[in-house]
Amino acid sequence: MRLEPPAGVARLFRQGRAPGLRTAKTVLAAVLAFLVAGWLHTSSAPVLAPLTALLVVQLTMYETFAHGRERIVSVVAGVLVAVLFASVTGLTWWSLGLIVAVSLVAGRLLRLGPHLLEVPISAMLVLAVGGAEHAALGRVIETLIGAVVGVLVNLVIAPPLYVQPASDAIAELAERMARYSTELAADLRGEWSRAAADAHLAGARALGAEVARADRRLARTEESARLNPRGRIAREAQPRLRSTLTALEHAQVGLRNLARAILDRTYFVPDAAGAYSPEERTALAEVLDAFAASLQGAIAAVAPARTTDAEHGRTAANLSALDERRDGLGDRLMVDPRADPGAWAQHGALLSAVDRLRVEMETAVHPSDVPWRPDPLAARPRQAVRRAFTAAAGRPSRAAAVSGRRARQVAARLGRRRS
Repeated sequence: MRLEPPAGVARLFRQGRAPGLRTAKTVLAAVLAFLVAGWLHTSSAPVLAPLTALLVVQLTMYETFAHGRERIVSVVAGVLVAVLFASVTGLTWWSLGLIVAVSLVAGRLLRLGPHLLEVPISAMLVLAVGGAEHAALGRVIETLIGAVVGVLVNLVIAPPLYVQPASDAIAELAERMARYSTELAADLRGEWSRAAADAHLAGARALGAEVARADRRLARTEESARLNPRGRIAREAQPRLRSTLTALEHAQVGLRNLARAILDRTYFVPDAAGAYSPEERTALAEVLDAFAASLQGAIAAVAPARTTDAEHGRTAANLSALDERRDGLGDRLMVDPRADPGAWAQHGALLSAVDRLRVEMETAVHPSDVPWRPDPLAARPRQAVRRAFTAAAGRPSRAAAVSGRRARQVAARLGRRRS
């Protein structure tokens, strides 16, 4: 008889996340790095080894290899600066300031980018534990030990994938959009004013921050698929996550355009409360309610393991209801363009935004299943080199351009003289 793994273990390896896993890996890496450094007698207090391990374990495998050099170089540079000053000046208030300044300059010269501050941090840490000239080699070895232990722990114990955080962020975005649509629908059924329209436009714009947050989470998921023995899980999840997020991003633009069209109508008519009749506002509220209901299908799309046949049926029914209510809204907003050209244009903008919501929801609830693979590691450097050669071949140098311009000016002057 085949034994099935517990549900928690299956969820861990299916979704790439379990409560407390990264904390346990971080603790394990720090302890192992400390033990290895102590076994090699690098120093009396080998704290740099666990420090480096802590920094490495918090990364994806791709980040570990792509940015590992900067992290190691920054720590080593800080150690060397601290050892140098400890042997010459000791630790005083003025030497501390000088150490920080020299460390920052060294980090900029080494082009460490986001790891710049790790140089002065490492230098001050070494001074705090008593840096000395003879301890330089031991501190550098500790840094290397911490980096190697962190990489091995990250590689052996469930390398991070960040699939579930991206799914959660996309689901939260869909829930926020549904809540916004429901609130706008409720206000449309009640007292309507220009202030309410303005507030809802601001709310639609604020959803852009949620879109950006979900995009950052998904980008981290895509990055975690690189150099990862478990990367197949992220590669399989990426098409549905990316296509659903793209559709929701476009739907957020549609909501913003819809709110903009509603607000513009209030400025066009003398009475803002009468910008739309009660029947028209009720029809628009029904469209927004149907859109909010259809967003549940997008939430189910990013978590297919929990999707049932009944859920698929509800999604199809919600999309059908959205189509019907959009047609009803179109009938309500029908005007003669010759009799009221302003209303015809503004109602058209409103209906265009609603149509965009319909199209994007169809994409969101039926995500792509096209296989995805991350770009090769050498793709970006190769593209940069190709662009540089293309620019150099297709654009003359500045000196050549200046000399050519001067030659044309001399020729023009000679021509004027002859004439």
